[in-house]
Amino acid sequence: MYTNGDNAAKKPRLDDDSNKKVVLAYSGGLDTSCIALWLKEQGYEVIAFMANVGQEEDMEAAQKKVDALGCKLIVTDLRKEFVEEFIWASVQANGIYEDRYMLGTSLARPCIARELVKVAKEHGAKYISHGATGKGNDQIRFELSAYSLYSSVEIIAPWRLPEFYNRFKGRSDLFEYAAANNISLPVTPKAPWSMDANLMHISYESGILENPATEPPSGIYQMTVDPEKTAEVKDEIVISFKEGKPVKVVNKSAGKEVTDSLELYSYLNELGGKHCIGRIDIVENRFIGMKSRGLYETPAFTILFHAHMDIETFTMDKELRAIKQYLSGRFAEQVYKGFWFSPECVFTRKCIDDSQKHVEGEVTMDLFRGQVIIKARSSPYSLYSEELVSMDVQGNYNPVDANGFIRCNALRLQEYSRLRAKQAI
Repeated sequence: MYTNGDNAAKKPRLDDDSNKKVVLAYSGGLDTSCIALWLKEQGYEVIAFMANVGQEEDMEAAQKKVDALGCKLIVTDLRKEFVEEFIWASVQANGIYEDRYMLGTSLARPCIARELVKVAKEHGAKYISHGATGKGNDQIRFELSAYSLYSSVEIIAPWRLPEFYNRFKGRSDLFEYAAANNISLPVTPKAPWSMDANLMHISYESGILENPATEPPSGIYQMTVDPEKTAEVKDEIVISFKEGKPVKVVNKSAGKEVTDSLELYSYLNELGGKHCIGRIDIVENRFIGMKSRGLYETPAFTILFHAHMDIETFTMDKELRAIKQYLSGRFAEQVYKGFWFSPECVFTRKCIDDSQKHVEGEVTMDLFRGQVIIKARSSPYSLYSEELVSMDVQGNYNPVDANGFIRCNALRLQEYSRLRAKQAI
């Protein structure tokens, strides 16, 4: 157990602690089901909290499992706020970590943690627990978020407690523990990888995927169809943005229009999935200091990333966008590392949001066989002047002015070349 301001691990206090109520971030899977029972063995009253962030969990089965464990289950539907408060902020930011990872898990964790803290406060629980491993990013994201919102909270992280990880040395030990205690599970010990799903993406890692030279097995992907099975006909869509956020999707090929935020995002997932858009296999740098290999499917965000980048460039001043792109990089780092609720990330998001005031308009694109093909864009706040850029019309521009512009910019290069040549003699 880790206490705010205390770096030393402590055993859960059973004798001198009158408040032994803990809220567990519960997924319904092997780890957290075993952790729930283990916490009860340590004398804790366990409230299992499950957030619906679009992972398509069988909530009825989860309820039966938690009842069998002798715990209370609280389920909260966070899909709408996940889209509007977290995913839309990342769309505005063009949020992407190390040029490839679109932050699907990173964005979901603070959304879940905020509600986790809310439940803990409402039920007078001084402890929060989770099933994140001691090697990954999620332990950091959950706990930094929790401490930001509930400074006196105490965290029980079993995978960092010797009495837990020495007892359960791997998944096989957990399966034996689950079987001995009649904990029903949807997977078997033969499952060769782990998976995390939410509305934004599905990630796959560990097991056979830990070897970066091992190709993903056939049939592993769930959100996107395989390239050879993609739709035979393209989907031509138009995405409308206002203040950098998507507000409408029109599928011209199917004659369908969607405006509700949750429905819009889900619909783009559907379209991207059938065209195999947003599938990547990467090695990334975890915050804790090691490299990891992950497979990700992020269809809707991939479509929105390309569309937003296009309309933003069309409507935003060049130098403003350079600053905004720097902030986008900082945003991705902050979110990936678990600092969503930090003062610096709040400030970064405010600055990015302010930059989006005139990022409004429509982007027309084709979705086809893994590609997002942008074809046209329009905006009432466009900074594009057809007359000024035309090769056929001079417009409000005198070509002679380029002479001085080039000479001024060449001065530094000429002097550098002249002096280096002189010094080499």
